[in-house]
Amino acid sequence: MSLVLRNLQRAIPLRRVPLRQRMEINLKAGEIPQPDFPDDYNLGDIFLGVEYIFQQCKENEDYYDILTVTATHGLCHLLGFTHNTEATWQEMYQKEKQILEELSRRTGATLQPLSRDLF
Repeated sequence: MSLVLRNLQRAIPLRRVPLRQRMEINLKAGEIPQPDFPDDYNLGDIFLGVEYIFQQCKENEDYYDILTVTATHGLCHLLGFTHNTEATWQEMYQKEKQILEELSRRTGATLQPLSRDLF
């Protein structure tokens, strides 16, 4: 990366520095990268349309359970899982199920992964 500061008098180039030493990372879905710096522990952001999720809840569904399941689905995406094919959907579904079973065990809730027809 190089940076040039400009003002009315002249341009001042700053030294070139790489953003990261290791740019190529080959991970399989579900593998957690080993960060070099504390800031690299951030996997990304999950944005939930909570009003939309609330509107989509059926009468017998608990809004907070659906919100938790949707956030878990987003977490799986941040971990590298996708659902482009039936095989990748099954892999992601199993990971969601594993996470939700642990959350259910710890909270006493009954959480189920999202069904394929929602995507």
